Amino acid sequence: MHVHLIFDLLAAGSAAAVTVWLARGPLAPSLTRVNSGGWAYYAALVCGAIWGAFALGTLNLVASGLPGLGRSILGAFLGAILAVEAVKTATGMRGSTGALFVPGFTISTMIGRWGCFLTGLEDQTHGIHTDFILGYDFGDGPRHPVQLYESGAMALALFLWVMLIARRPQFFRRYGFYLLCVYYGVERFVWEFLKPYDTVLGPLNVFHLGCLALIGYGIWMISRARTPA
Repeated sequence: MHVHLIFDLLAAGSAAAVTVWLARGPLAPSLTRVNSGGWAYYAALVCGAIWGAFALGTLNLVASGLPGLGRSILGAFLGAILAVEAVKTATGMRGSTGALFVPGFTISTMIGRWGCFLTGLEDQTHGIHTDFILGYDFGDGPRHPVQLYESGAMALALFLWVMLIARRPQFFRRYGFYLLCVYYGVERFVWEFLKPYDTVLGPLNVFHLGCLALIGYGIWMISRARTPA
């Protein structure tokens, strides 16, 4: 079995286990809100994530002049948001429904990036060449192990989510998903400068633009959530 698939399965299993545990405990009210959307909500979540993952990942490969069909965690995130927001608008759902999925997404990314790292250059998620002390030789000279940088950043995020859930669960249920959008968008935006993808707007690549959209969405939704209805 390919090492990337092993880590993908481990990431998915860990995310599912954490989500189920939280749904039966401190984030049970979030599950109630999600279930109020019915099958349409879950269908939008899954279909949006799949479409977004392949759309943005492939777009980045095309922009970089690389062959193949790409996949992107960032694309899956954005695609799921677009599809779910469309369903929420159509059904009249209000408020955040994503808090339940925050720890699971975080831990899946944290684990999954190790699979990207161990797959090497074939995964096309490696960083640019560097003389930095943390550089790792994938076979063509030391490169920034950006996969591990992101894994570490998400480990820190997981710690923050655990603290918020334990101490301020109501706050987390209201703002947790939007905080994830901003946090993930910012940390991913930084690492993109250490990747060899071709740029499409000044110094920015396709994923940079996706990160900016995610950050903007998170900030906008936090501002809306803070405004009394």
